[in-house]
Amino acid sequence: MRLDYLTIFPDFFGPLELSLPGKAAASGLLDVHVHDLRTWTHDRHRTVDDTPYGGGAGMVMKPEPFGEAFEALGIGAGDTIVFTTPSGERFDQRLAEELATRERIVFACGRYEGIDQRVIDHAREVAEVRELSLGDYVLNGGEVAALAVTEAVVRLLPGFMGNAESLVEESHGASGLLEYPVYTKPRTWQGREVPDVLLSGDHGRIAAWREDQARRRTARRRPDLLHPSVLDDGTPIVRAVPGDAGELLTLQRACWVQEALDNDTLDIPALHESLDDVVAWMQEWDTWVVRRAGRLVGAVRGKMEGDAWDIGRIMVAPDLQGSGLGRALLDHIQAVAPEQATSYLLFTGEGSARNRRMYRKAGFRLRADLPAPPHAVVLTKPRR
Repeated sequence: MRLDYLTIFPDFFGPLELSLPGKAAASGLLDVHVHDLRTWTHDRHRTVDDTPYGGGAGMVMKPEPFGEAFEALGIGAGDTIVFTTPSGERFDQRLAEELATRERIVFACGRYEGIDQRVIDHAREVAEVRELSLGDYVLNGGEVAALAVTEAVVRLLPGFMGNAESLVEESHGASGLLEYPVYTKPRTWQGREVPDVLLSGDHGRIAAWREDQARRRTARRRPDLLHPSVLDDGTPIVRAVPGDAGELLTLQRACWVQEALDNDTLDIPALHESLDDVVAWMQEWDTWVVRRAGRLVGAVRGKMEGDAWDIGRIMVAPDLQGSGLGRALLDHIQAVAPEQATSYLLFTGEGSARNRRMYRKAGFRLRADLPAPPHAVVLTKPRR
């Protein structure tokens, strides 16, 4: 595999000479080329950026150096150009596996406010383009992200890992689970013992223990990997991010206005919450949302209360109520409950006949013996 890097900071890629990537390059498995983008500038200041059209803060990377670099490097059909950008698709193990099949990858590393959009549009005319993001945060430039993508991809190349079995059971592998806990010598350290099963020599028991531990860890840390949910039309139910707070507040108010009408009262806390209140509860609750055509149309949240999984704020946009979205959200939030949860708990308005019908069909039963907020009732369901 050939790897090219276009950057204004070539020294960032020194780590490619270290450890396994360095050995792979020395053996010929990888063909690595780091290019200073300023090579393709023609003024005495070697300028690669300029102010943005339309105004605004920061600088934008100019198109000419990238265009000349693409031509000089002979980039064309069969090559893949990766732009590392916070606005790209989320990079994951499946994408790493896909990119590991490519013969040549060119990383175009942006800085400042990003790369002139025309560079990306032009690149699509000459090669395959992937815009990739490591996650929902912003780095100073694309170099760190390019290194992370490189390491995730090249370690999948045949012959790269000394022991190919190392790839089989690691996190985000074929099983989709996080990796189980691992231990080495000494047997006792600071009063902590290695689990007895790993010392038993019983390979069947060890394999079963490792699978159980992997599932427990995944359920606790990444329940979405155990229970990826999609609606009938393929729309995913995804974890909420802080940037969803404003739309969650709008959805919440729309839903609880109807709740207030059903119960003939304005004494409903959710109806009076502020944006700061939503931001605060999002930090406490495991929250999931549904978007359609970019619009946030559904949400649900859950958290542990003792040994019960407390389900709350099942919200569906008024124009989609009755479409089955609420039941899908209810099914999802039950599926992602932590393994220690022995029951489910939820509250609903005492006058919300439609909601109470949905909960009854889902197996929830009224618990008049448990305290509930004003104008609400509590329902529970054992976990089977």
